[in-house]
Amino acid sequence: MIQTVLVANRGEIACRVFGTCRELGIATVAVYSDADAGALHVREADAAVRLPGAAPAETYLRGELIVKAALAAGADAVHPGYGFLSENAEFARAVADAGLVWIGPPPSAIEAMASKTRAKELMGLAPLTDVAESDLPVLVKAAAGGGGRGMRIVRTLDALPGELEAARSEAASAFGDGEVFVEPYIERGRHVEVQVLADAHGTVWALGTRDCSLQRRHQKVIEESPAPGLAPELVASLHDAAVSAARAVGYRGAGTVEFLVSEDGRAHFLEMNTRLQVEHPVTEAVFGIDLVALQILVAQGEPLPPAPPAAHGHAVEARLYAEDPATGWTPQAGVLHELSFPTRPPVNVGGGTSHDPGGAPWVRVDTGYTGGDTIGVHYDPMLAKVIAWAPTREAAVRRLAYALRRARVHGPVTNRELLVRSLEHPDFVGGRLDTGFYERNLDDLTGAPPGAELAAVAAALADAAARTGRVPAGAPAPAPALAQRLGAWRNLASQAQTKTYGDHEVRYRPTRDGGYEVLDAPGVRVVAALPHRVVLEVDGVVRNFDVTAYGDTVHVDSPVGAHTLAVRPRFTDPAERAEPGSLLAPMPGTVVRIGDGIAEGVRVTQGQPLVWLEAMKMEHKIVSPASGTLIALHAVPGRQVEVGALLAVVQEVQEDEES
Repeated sequence: MIQTVLVANRGEIACRVFGTCRELGIATVAVYSDADAGALHVREADAAVRLPGAAPAETYLRGELIVKAALAAGADAVHPGYGFLSENAEFARAVADAGLVWIGPPPSAIEAMASKTRAKELMGLAPLTDVAESDLPVLVKAAAGGGGRGMRIVRTLDALPGELEAARSEAASAFGDGEVFVEPYIERGRHVEVQVLADAHGTVWALGTRDCSLQRRHQKVIEESPAPGLAPELVASLHDAAVSAARAVGYRGAGTVEFLVSEDGRAHFLEMNTRLQVEHPVTEAVFGIDLVALQILVAQGEPLPPAPPAAHGHAVEARLYAEDPATGWTPQAGVLHELSFPTRPPVNVGGGTSHDPGGAPWVRVDTGYTGGDTIGVHYDPMLAKVIAWAPTREAAVRRLAYALRRARVHGPVTNRELLVRSLEHPDFVGGRLDTGFYERNLDDLTGAPPGAELAAVAAALADAAARTGRVPAGAPAPAPALAQRLGAWRNLASQAQTKTYGDHEVRYRPTRDGGYEVLDAPGVRVVAALPHRVVLEVDGVVRNFDVTAYGDTVHVDSPVGAHTLAVRPRFTDPAERAEPGSLLAPMPGTVVRIGDGIAEGVRVTQGQPLVWLEAMKMEHKIVSPASGTLIALHAVPGRQVEVGALLAVVQEVQEDEES
């Protein structure tokens, strides 16, 4: 029996595995980089071992260091999590050679399926070699790994060489393997997958279907089980293909077989992921199982029951990222002051009996962060996975949207508003899903949330209450220390005050009863104004606004939406003004390369790639804002830069100057 498990991963992934280990009475060991020294997964483990360094290549991708850590901590088993070394056959062998139990598939199965090119050969398929105009569009993909890294859609032949090189670079950085291949790109396809689970006694389960079509940059954002609207015969064929793939390689443990389903209902094999998937909780919720517990059972040599339990209800998962969808999905970094949701996850991470037919909907949150943690630049920007289960799809989607809308997420910019709007979009609600969803709808999904004016009013009044100690009639009395200040205020004339947040200017004045009056806001009456809560009556409807300030940044949470406001200073610092044509780093990261031939004094064209930054395991291309001359180049490969750092300056050349 396994007594102690080391998880060869970090963040939410490690925390998820630790949760099951605690329920099973198994001790846990974490590994951590220097950047993760204070991370939640380190705090939750029974023991932790440092991996010196920060970058993944120095730490979480060093299999020999992780095996050494497991032996030093007295672990008798290693769980790879998902990502990093989870699909590395040599690491699996090294774990076994050290006398440790590998909680994963056999190395031979990993080798057969972890490379997408070899997996396609096993399934009788072959990648494209000589790409012609008639083959377009095509998809460049990394042979190893996943998560959208090393993936590029190519629509013109002249763009293919550059995208191949970019994909190789990103794949090598993320997986230590720069092999890429090319395959046809199916427009408006659906990404559908089948969870499999196999033991060493010949039993293979196919656990329903998942739809993972809503993706950004080829990385999944919203997933659900079962995949809606699939014909029963298609589901049966997907199950048969998934089980056949698992049997073909002598699979053991949890894995996922992925397909792209075209508009005409034909399924195209994509790959088999020889690991647990990020979206596995929706399968757990529908089947009432704990996949990590079953992985451990299989690793101990125990048999699975002959058939899986019956599926009930529907589950939907949303990935909450620290990123800005409106600016090219740029990752964000900084302090996460608070992360909380209106409901708590079930005690049993697999769902327990909560999903019995007709059971009450519930929400589960898997995260690697708590309030006060810092989101760094070295790893994936996912903050949490939020999963909702309900007896019907409609109820599950509504429950998830509510949980996200009412969450308190204070810190860097996130994709929370995009998630809520996605779940409420008519195409999603109607089950009309495909991988081009965000490409078509991004502008509509990323506009400013409504109610910013009222949020600014609430922020201004909370600030005033905090500074003066004024409370309206009927509100709790101020602290004794404020009594003298309060009395002095009431003897002064009520003069108008102004507070500006971004583009919203709020004018208000104190009233003789201890409250406030908002000017230039017809239909708005102040019911109560306290430092952390403001109550407004708007056109006869009373609403509560919770206000939390962190320096000059204010978070306002209410049933009508969440808003992050920045106090606008009265005067602008001239030193903060950027020279026209300046290229500023949109996120903190590392300069990984400079475009070919790019140097000071060269001519560049609008949209031409100049600099590539790597942040949170993804490469981001910085392009010239205009056609002109590169008069300054400050970016240096290998150098880390902060957000807003000056990378280059392009002096625009007008058309009449060029003629």
